[in-house]
Amino acid sequence: QVQLVESGGGSVQPGESLRLSCVVSSNIFRSYTVAWYRQPPGQQRDFVAFSFPDGRTDIGETVSGRASISRDSAANTVYLQMNNLAPEDTARYICCARYTGWCGPGTQVTVSS
Repeated sequence: QVQLVESGGGSVQPGESLRLSCVVSSNIFRSYTVAWYRQPPGQQRDFVAFSFPDGRTDIGETVSGRASISRDSAANTVYLQMNNLAPEDTARYICCARYTGWCGPGTQVTVSS
């Protein structure tokens, strides 16, 4: 079974924080790198962060210093913490199992004053 379901998006003001969640089916969680991407309206999808099965992480340069990624093995969930959000962070945030083409539907983040 393939499942990736994002949640936690919303409308926030500049400077606020959000924690996005991606619930992943257990087979994917154990074996695949889970990636967060984001896609602003009318633009291409950009890399945000990786969570590797061995616990390592990688954060994209555009959010470095403001984002962190973590995983909870008991909940089969990968979290993306975004701090000090800015209007340019407005996008649909999507989690995917890397190299598979499996992605969730995404969760919308809108940052505006």
